[in-house]
Amino acid sequence: AKYNFAPTPLARENLLRENVPAEDIVITGNTVIDALLMTVEKQVPFTDPRLEELAERHSRILLVTTHRRENLGEAMRGMGRALARIADAEPDLQIVLPLHMNPAVRAAVVPAIQDKPNVMLLEPLDYGEFCRLLAMSHIVLTDSGGGQEEAPSLGVPVLVMRENTERPEAVEAGVAKLIGTDEERLVAEVLALLHDKELYESMSEAMN
Repeated sequence: AKYNFAPTPLARENLLRENVPAEDIVITGNTVIDALLMTVEKQVPFTDPRLEELAERHSRILLVTTHRRENLGEAMRGMGRALARIADAEPDLQIVLPLHMNPAVRAAVVPAIQDKPNVMLLEPLDYGEFCRLLAMSHIVLTDSGGGQEEAPSLGVPVLVMRENTERPEAVEAGVAKLIGTDEERLVAEVLALLHDKELYESMSEAMN
């Protein structure tokens, strides 16, 4: 490619290590974040009335997304059990989980949490609705890539249910934390962010 648009200085360094000429690289910033902030400003209406009610209540929201193939099976079942334990421990916390369409994801996660009164299971949201929900959230728990970029730009700490990430900048900046998929650690990390004000502020106020 003649033109290489790198979102960050680290991305530029990676290209330089691949012998891409420096004059062919332009650091642009992250256009995903431009789109996110524009969309959040629009305050897209929710099609699910439960989400509009949630917006009016101003509850603390733990937004969860999971879908990665490497987490399918026992790791994802452990995620479901962890969410059930968090829901029981924090009855005033609203856990919101837009479900991935993959039936294997649903089969792994749903059984442990489907009867919890403070867990809301949703069909996938369109982008505008998801952005609004993201901005409303207190914490994001995810194995997604995009969420690691988006949530910190809205001041929402991200706990990443993976052992590694292709978004190292977020971890280095302190706005995202890799926590793996161990059930005990998932519970501990979420509860720590909910109850340790200094820890929460250190992540939510860090420079993205």
